[in-house]
Amino acid sequence: MSTDVQKSGPLRGAVIAALVSLAAAFGVAALGGLATASSVETWYTTLQKPAFNPPNGVFAPVWTTLYALMAIAAWRVWQASSGAVRRRAIGLYAVQLALNLGWSLLFFGLRQPGLALAEIAVLLVAVVLTGLTFWRIDRPAGLMFAPYTAWVAFASLLNFEIWRLN
Repeated sequence: MSTDVQKSGPLRGAVIAALVSLAAAFGVAALGGLATASSVETWYTTLQKPAFNPPNGVFAPVWTTLYALMAIAAWRVWQASSGAVRRRAIGLYAVQLALNLGWSLLFFGLRQPGLALAEIAVLLVAVVLTGLTFWRIDRPAGLMFAPYTAWVAFASLLNFEIWRLN
């Protein structure tokens, strides 16, 4: 009997960690979506955009995939580390999530592409640092951050061009 209880403890902890990881990533996604929703069909359509700007319909599936990968990566790191190593890795992850939300608030909520450009530069650094930190702890988790890193780099270029053109 005690063996069953001992085995359920780590499993329960893993499930809770997975749920928290998903809630954090998709909570940021939901809040960012609230900031974005009021501007996408109004203000954003009036902006001059570069030729490489994706259609609006591309953003939701890309971001949904990226948030899922981020959540899984964070969960893997949580499971694979402990103590100061875990705190540093998850702390970096939390910082980049906050910066991710901040970008949506600045760009779409406040309609400030210039401020958002400065912020996304910091976000990109935070994403790279988080991905590298995750890689050192759990290589698959680090690899899961690669598409996000590429997308934030692309979003940075897109943000720059929108700022420059407007």
